[in-house]
Amino acid sequence: MKSLYDSVCMTCSQITTKRYSTSFSLGIRLLHPDIRPAIYAIYGFVRFADEIVDTFHDFDKAKLLARFKVETYRSIEEGISLNPILQSFQDTVNRYNIDHELIESFFKSMEMDLSKNGHDKHSYDEYIVGSAEVVGLMCLYVFVNGDQAQYVALKPAAQRLGAAFQKVNFLRDLNHDMKVLDRVYFPELQENEWTIATKQVIESDIQQDFEVALTGIKKLPKSSRFGVYLAYKYYQCLFNKIRSLPPEKVLDKRIRINNTRKLGIMVKSYILMNFGRPWSVSSYSRSA
Repeated sequence: MKSLYDSVCMTCSQITTKRYSTSFSLGIRLLHPDIRPAIYAIYGFVRFADEIVDTFHDFDKAKLLARFKVETYRSIEEGISLNPILQSFQDTVNRYNIDHELIESFFKSMEMDLSKNGHDKHSYDEYIVGSAEVVGLMCLYVFVNGDQAQYVALKPAAQRLGAAFQKVNFLRDLNHDMKVLDRVYFPELQENEWTIATKQVIESDIQQDFEVALTGIKKLPKSSRFGVYLAYKYYQCLFNKIRSLPPEKVLDKRIRINNTRKLGIMVKSYILMNFGRPWSVSSYSRSA
């Protein structure tokens, strides 16, 4: 039966999400069961494309990415794929009428990773849009389930949330990106040393993204609000940990939040959501 195949494919997307990201997995578990599969599908798709450009060093990355792109659009057009990740993704794209321009923008950023080792302000902004903001918008299509007015209203906040997550990832992975992949995403590092002043400029930009994103989280449908809230809290905690460290420590190793701390964040998020002031920026700083 086709339904069994679809279920197997969706399980592949779910497993992919859980194996690659415990933080996102925690957030997705708190979404309404009806929308969890679609978010697993989006993450699985994004994760596989990212793997091509970040880890397949012994293969022709450009060829693999181009093939993955062709197969993505073919699966969306035909409504079927023998690639389980793409099967789940095309079903989500077609079910929620996700704008194909978001997918095109995403692939453009992945292609930039194959050819650019550094960014100026313009290319950096373009990269952030395609690698992060559009992913937030894909998820927003699922969250609002066809409510176009709600999508338009929440779009800016969803973009800034995706941007904040990506920029925090850049800080977290600064050591690996610079020393292993030979990439420098932040344009501030093209002309400046990695100093306290440079770090603070980057952190100020990220904090603004977080603050704008928060205004949208509180307006999300109930089915997605707490799951997104938890992801926000986790990244806020990670960001605060990075902010507390001197530049040399950030460059020394990948910054992590352990599983026990993540569980604590979930409990505190639940308390704030139900008994505290969840939409206060200060409450994030105090509880992170």
